[in-house]
This record gives sequence, C-alpha cells and structure tokens, in this order.
Amino acid sequence: MTDEVLALVDDLFFSSKIASTARLCSVPLRLLQTARELVQGADPEKVKLIIIDLNGRTTEPLQAIQELQGMSGRNPIPILAYYSHVQTELAEDARQAGARWVLPRSAFSARLARILTDLKA
Repeated sequence: MTDEVLALVDDLFFSSKIASTARLCSVPLRLLQTARELVQGADPEKVKLIIIDLNGRTTEPLQAIQELQGMSGRNPIPILAYYSHVQTELAEDARQAGARWVLPRSAFSARLARILTDLKA
C-alpha cells in the first residue's frame, strides 16, 4: 500500500509548487481538478492527506470538503485547506465543513515541506 496525498487545485502556480515540494519530500501526489475526481479517489486505505485550495474557481472546494466528510467513516482522511489571507469567512466555512487544518496561503507555502515530511514519520 502506498500512502499518497491528493490535492484539489486549479491554480497552475500552486499545483506546480505542491508537486515539486512533494517530489523533493518523496511523497506520492495526485493533482486533481474536480471535486468529483477527488471524492472518487479518496480511499482512506491509500490517502494520507488531502490538500484543497479554497480559492479554486472551478473545483467547488467547500462542496468537496462536505462530501468527503459525509463519506468518511471512523478514520476520516485529514483535510488541509488553504486560502487567501483576506478571506477569513471562507476559512471559517472550511472549518465548519470539516477541514482539519485551514491555513492562509502564505503559511501553507512556508510549511508545506514540513507538513509533507511529517507524513512519512
């Protein structure tokens, strides 16, 4: 079984940043562009973390979080969501929908390597 990370991101810059950081940390990553792909691929036996860009224009991020929480059993997959720092209401909506961690985009960027490295521990 390979533990992997799923990322729901439609921003090319951030998808590249996440992918390159995952490669450097030797963490398998699948970049997804729709909530449907994410929900279908979210196997709790294989997925260790889900990363969601709350500012996705085409990804329906809050709906994806709600769907993931609705299908999770006793061991839900942790969700890390990030957002533009000025959108505090969006951050709160993500917390209420079920995201375990919600970070401003700048903090997410600064901590991503550490987050991915900690997954392997």
